[in-house]
Amino acid sequence: MINHFNFKSLVLYGVAITSVLILFKTVTAYGENHLHATSPINSRYSLTLSKNLPNCKQTNKLILNILQSGIYLNASLSPVITNADTEQQLNLTGILENQNLDLSGKIDIANFCQDPASQIKAIQPIAIQMSQINLDNIPGQIKLNQNSTTLEFTAIPQTDQKAKPKSNSH
Repeated sequence: MINHFNFKSLVLYGVAITSVLILFKTVTAYGENHLHATSPINSRYSLTLSKNLPNCKQTNKLILNILQSGIYLNASLSPVITNADTEQQLNLTGILENQNLDLSGKIDIANFCQDPASQIKAIQPIAIQMSQINLDNIPGQIKLNQNSTTLEFTAIPQTDQKAKPKSNSH
């Protein structure tokens, strides 16, 4: 049985195993020191627009609802609905990189206006950019591609309304 072991083969296997262990330790040390998970962001933001859209006398109060999976985002932009907990279609997608949020997709422009005349469905491409996500008041801008309108806004993180304890009135 000793004749089956060749000294050259044992050296080759020893060098291969040692090389793999050194490579594994190097990659592990690099990952622990340089790779970090993306910090979670708040899921709901109230948007305050700096000006109204053209042909819109009064702007709806808007909510930006974001779902996050690592750096990838799905979101919806809709007017505040006070009477229901309806599920919203997530029609914006984007990415979170270096605390900058970029979303794009298509949205019904009627969501922006309270005027009955503007309630005609007009689906337009939209892009939303926000920076410095960890602040209380986040500056950003909305770009509507069809009429080249850029709207500046301030986003304020919302607290979860369902998390508030209910009072017992017995």
